[in-house]
Amino acid sequence: MSYRIFYWLTVLIPTIIIGGFEFVRHDFLLPYMSMETGNVYITLLTLLLSYLFATWMFRTIKRMNARIVEEQARRAVYEERERLARELHDGIAQSLFFLNVKLKQGHLDEARVAVSAIDNHVRQAIFNLRALPEEGSFDQRLEKWLSQWSALSGVDVASQIRIKENFFSAAEEVQLFGIIQEAFANIRKHAQARHSWISLTTEDPRNWVLSIEDDGIGITHTSVDTKKYGLSMMRERARQLQAAVDIRKRKEGGTNISLTSHSGGSTR
Repeated sequence: MSYRIFYWLTVLIPTIIIGGFEFVRHDFLLPYMSMETGNVYITLLTLLLSYLFATWMFRTIKRMNARIVEEQARRAVYEERERLARELHDGIAQSLFFLNVKLKQGHLDEARVAVSAIDNHVRQAIFNLRALPEEGSFDQRLEKWLSQWSALSGVDVASQIRIKENFFSAAEEVQLFGIIQEAFANIRKHAQARHSWISLTTEDPRNWVLSIEDDGIGITHTSVDTKKYGLSMMRERARQLQAAVDIRKRKEGGTNISLTSHSGGSTR
């Protein structure tokens, strides 16, 4: 049922109820019903029918909105999967070209590095694309992904995720998930870490904080300023989330990536 139908029902039903009752009362019920009694009856009748109609209408609208949100979530995830597929294609194509060159030159050690890079690309893509859009809430999907990442990489993950229900929109979830995936891909590829930590908390009214740490070799200031490690993509995603990014080396060793937003989250 469309919103246009709801609009006309809202306009016509009170008119029909009140006008119809007044017509019947004046033409047929005046000898049997006083003006005061008729006013009481029409008030009660209007209240009852308005309550029943409003209850039905808002339940229907809620179901329609739930379907719309579900479709938006599916579309956002499928768009992210398409992006991942393009990145996977580009990464493997580049690695295969490098592999072909090194094999022709007889540099077997460097060829092995290219094979390992292809293997990492494929493994990363497999569990990036494994979860379906309808598999649980955002925090549940995130916990599942972190568990799979830890099993694949051999790096322990300690997570502290407290997200209010429906805090992020579907599009925001995709952007945030992409940032987390990029950060943990860097930990697996470059950090040489044994442990990692992630904290994602949401606060009133629409504030949220994401922190990702590891105990690896730590990122250098030079690396932060370059386009390596997917940091430019991470910053672009953060910009779309209206979040500030801070990347620094931990005093205890390793890297800390933190995002803070004071205007993020959905207004639903």
